[in-house]
Amino acid sequence: MIISLLSAYTSLSALQLDIKDSNGNNLDLVMVTIKAEKPQVPPRDDHGYPPEGLTFFITPEVTMFTNPNGKVNIPFPYAPQVTIRLRKIGYKDINVRPYSNVSSVSFRMEKVTDLNYLVGQYPSNSWVAALEFGEDKDLRKTYLEQCGFCHQQGSFFMRRAFSEGDWEEIINRMMGYGARPHGKAKKKLPGILSNAYVDLLKHPERVKPGRTWGKELYGAIIREWPMGDSFSQMHDLLYHKKTGLVYVGDNIQDRLWEINPNTGKTVVYKVPKQPEDELGGLLPGRLRSFQKHETYVGLHSLAESPIDGNIFITPSLQKRITEFDPVTKKFKDHLFNDGLYPHTIRIDEEDRVWFTLALSNQVGMFNRKDNSFHYYDLPARTKKESFSLWISGFIIKLMNWGFPMHLLPVDERVSGMPLPYGIDVAPNGTVWFTRLHADTIGKIDPRDNSFQLISTPFQGPRRLRVDRDNNVWISVFPEGSIAKYTPEDGKFKLYPLPTAVDGVETPYSLNVDRKSNLVWVTGTSSDNLMAMDIKTETWKVYPMSRKVTFTRDIEFSADGKAYASNGAFPSWHIEDGQPTLMEVTQSK
Repeated sequence: MIISLLSAYTSLSALQLDIKDSNGNNLDLVMVTIKAEKPQVPPRDDHGYPPEGLTFFITPEVTMFTNPNGKVNIPFPYAPQVTIRLRKIGYKDINVRPYSNVSSVSFRMEKVTDLNYLVGQYPSNSWVAALEFGEDKDLRKTYLEQCGFCHQQGSFFMRRAFSEGDWEEIINRMMGYGARPHGKAKKKLPGILSNAYVDLLKHPERVKPGRTWGKELYGAIIREWPMGDSFSQMHDLLYHKKTGLVYVGDNIQDRLWEINPNTGKTVVYKVPKQPEDELGGLLPGRLRSFQKHETYVGLHSLAESPIDGNIFITPSLQKRITEFDPVTKKFKDHLFNDGLYPHTIRIDEEDRVWFTLALSNQVGMFNRKDNSFHYYDLPARTKKESFSLWISGFIIKLMNWGFPMHLLPVDERVSGMPLPYGIDVAPNGTVWFTRLHADTIGKIDPRDNSFQLISTPFQGPRRLRVDRDNNVWISVFPEGSIAKYTPEDGKFKLYPLPTAVDGVETPYSLNVDRKSNLVWVTGTSSDNLMAMDIKTETWKVYPMSRKVTFTRDIEFSADGKAYASNGAFPSWHIEDGQPTLMEVTQSK
């Protein structure tokens, strides 16, 4: 049906909008989001999700921004009747329906006069930046690092007048999901957060606005495809170079979404489980209190083979790597015995599959030529950490038995959990990885299997990518920056993010478009994606249409479109509770 709609409306379907303020002045950089009034809705017969293998179509949403004359022309060939939302910080949202997709309409936006309403429009990092932590800035970094990797802090759900006891209960529950604030932070944070939020709600004037939207938005197009529901976690994604399809993994529901961004054609595949797999995988206690999930494998990260285009997946809650053939649509498991929690995955030019093993302090490699696994056991930092890693299996059993994890001691830099995390392969074949809790990056030389660890001058290196000149780019998660490491001289250079407010931003990941020489970064605290030109070191920032947008990874098409998915956990934190696949097309 959508094919016929496209052909019927492409030549004529465009909305022309003229937007002014209440005094008749042109309003530029108004975010205009267009949705189909009646989007195509697939059957939801499989536990609330589309049946496996069913072909259906997702109607995209389109967002553009008005020019200096307050005008914008938005093509929308997907449906004859649409809804329109207008948004600009400092003005009241306008939501109207229905309009024809060939309408020419004018609107006047009313300025916000209520301060509480105004600061409610500001992004989450504006609120965290305004919280009073006293002189202990490192405590704020710990709060961002350990409490901000599943969902935003400072969002509508978090900026409440919770008591100290409420915060203690929240932190204890989050430690059951995997947060590891050290003992000092765990003791201090409940009181600090309670007092800080209560005080801030009384003094909203302390909340500073986020970054002002810029002229790079003139002509930019953002499209979104709604996927899953408020119980999904759309984690990593892959733009498949051979087919142009986008694959998105639902980590909580063990489903792989295959979307054609040209047509909206979509198919969902359930990642198969082994007969002995438990609900919750090898960590069944972790999600025991979550209301709805089908997590047997924990679909996490994806990578495409440069040889045959097969997709390799890390099922984080099992001891295996899963292979998906995008032609036959068949899955195949490659089992291993060593290691725990396969995390991020990449494939080199020789078709070797590299992945981090987050909970066992290892990097793994699967050689497709002989179906063998090789492991790189990374050193512990201390004797205490070595012992903690040795008994980690017992600790996991305690978690699965329901032992309250918040009772276990955690030291200042999470000793016992170095957490190998991001990984990438350089053009010269070197494999680079991060250890999030150990403040190190590392490199492996596949020619002789040697590896080296390098301490970072910053806290919390999360994910990394390597540019076309073999320089390493790292997301500095709790410090509102990214870093470049130059292997030739062994130097780091920090780049503060343009969306940071008083240093507060949480870049979960980044990716390098080697063709365009751009570093794209996720602004998971500010609802943005951003790109820095490596040569000029200048930034462009693209705000997403939904508040509480938490992007996990970024991929690119051959023509430079950037893709990300909204991976907030839980997804009901997202505005309207709807995860999406997002596509950014920069203006010419």
